[in-house]
Amino acid sequence: MKKILAFGASSSRKSINKKLAEYAASLMEGVELITLDLNDYEMPIYSVDKQEEIGIPEAAVRFKKHIAEADGIILSIAEHNGTYTAAFKNIYDWASKVEKSMWLDKDLVLLSASPGGRGGITALEIAVERFGYMGGKVVGSLAVPNFYDNYSDEDGLKDAELLSQLTKLVSSLSEKISA
Repeated sequence: MKKILAFGASSSRKSINKKLAEYAASLMEGVELITLDLNDYEMPIYSVDKQEEIGIPEAAVRFKKHIAEADGIILSIAEHNGTYTAAFKNIYDWASKVEKSMWLDKDLVLLSASPGGRGGITALEIAVERFGYMGGKVVGSLAVPNFYDNYSDEDGLKDAELLSQLTKLVSSLSEKISA
């Protein structure tokens, strides 16, 4: 059975991006779903000096192991001040030191969500552009604006067009990992 790793790039315990990533993964059939919480991977702020002093933290190695074991990844990027959250960026920096290829040639569906009208698109666009340079194969991306209007815990995505786009993305991911 293929493994899908799903997580939100936020340390918020009420993360709408974690919720979106897990919802997207739930639309896939016949896969083993592995979800992560960034709070389980807290580490010191990355710096070259800190790496020389303490080495690579065990949490970074564990995080990278999940990537290595996955067949595909669904990641929903939270946006803080137009870019990734500090929690995600720190994990990203440390995990990229475990092995240079951050995403290990895995297929990625990149999402973003926000309560606002742009849906975290700025941070999402940065990820779409950057992750290919770091060993990711971006299958596609989708920003979900006005999250609380467009999503409910009971029904998932309520907007038909957004749901159609998301369904196509996860279907493309299924096809890629099954090939």
